[in-house]
Amino acid sequence: MNEFKFEQDLVRALLREQHPDLADLGLRDVNGGWDNQLWRLGEELAVRLPRTERAPALLHTEQTWLPVLADLLPLPTPTPVRIGKPSSLFEHTWTIARWVEGEPADHAPITRIDAAEILAEFLGVLHRKAPADAPANPVRGIPLAGLQVERDSWFEVINDYATAAAALAVWEKAVAASPWQGAPLWLHGDLHPANVVVRDGMLAGVIDFGEMCAGDPATDLSAAWILLPAGAASRFFDAYEQADEATITRARGWAVLRALGLIGIGRNGRLGLPGGKPTWEPAGYATLERVLAAN
Repeated sequence: MNEFKFEQDLVRALLREQHPDLADLGLRDVNGGWDNQLWRLGEELAVRLPRTERAPALLHTEQTWLPVLADLLPLPTPTPVRIGKPSSLFEHTWTIARWVEGEPADHAPITRIDAAEILAEFLGVLHRKAPADAPANPVRGIPLAGLQVERDSWFEVINDYATAAAALAVWEKAVAASPWQGAPLWLHGDLHPANVVVRDGMLAGVIDFGEMCAGDPATDLSAAWILLPAGAASRFFDAYEQADEATITRARGWAVLRALGLIGIGRNGRLGLPGGKPTWEPAGYATLERVLAAN
C-alpha cells in the first residue's frame, strides 16, 4: 500500500456502511499523520485509515493494546472506541478513536519546564511489567548494540554539524552502558514531537501508539531531551525516580538516534522529497542541543 491521500467521500461511505449512528457528524481533514490518514469526526472523535504498507499492523497493535492501558494513563490518548472492518469499500481495518485536543509539538513545542513532572507521571504509570504476549519491536526497547550495524549511515545526516563527534560519543557511551536487566516494560515506543500534543506550552496528550511494545524503558525516557525544553531533563528524572545511571545513559543514546531520524526526515521535507516533514528538522537539532548540553 503506497502512501497517498484518501478522500472524505470514502470515510463518509465507510461510516454509513459500518457506523451509521456517527455518519452525519462533521468530518474535517487533519494535516499530519504518517502511516495513517486522520480526520476529525464531530468534536470528540477521529477517524484513522491506514495508508502505508506497515500501517495496518501498527493500527492493530493500537486497537488491541491501548484500551488495556488507556484508563490508567494520566494524559488523554486516542483510545479506539469503534473498529472498522475490512469491506468492499476498504480492504483494511480502520479505527474511530477519541480526539486528543492540542497542537502537535513539532508545530507548538513544549515550553513549560513543569511539563517534566507531567511526562514523568505518564511514563511512570505506563512503564509497568508487560504481559508475555505483549508485542516485541525489532528497533525499539532493544539493546542499542543490536542497532550498531546502521550507525555510520545514521550519522551521515549530521556530518557537517559542529558537534557531530560529541553526538557520536554519546551514542557510543550508551551502547557500552549496562543493558536493561529488568522484566520487559510497556513502552509507547515512538515518543517524538509529532506524537504528542501541546496546549499553552504544556504537554496535553500522547498519540500514535502503533509502536507500543515491551522492552527497555530507556527508549521512552529519551523523551526527556526530545520533548522537554532545555534544562528540564534532570527535573524529569528526579520525578520519574526509577532510572539508574546506566538507564539514563542509554536514554541519551536513544535521544541521539531519534534526533538523527528527525533531522533526516525533516531535511527531506525541506528539500521537497517524498515522505519528508520539514517541521521535524528543527526538532531534531533542538534534541541534539539538549542532549549535548547535558554533558
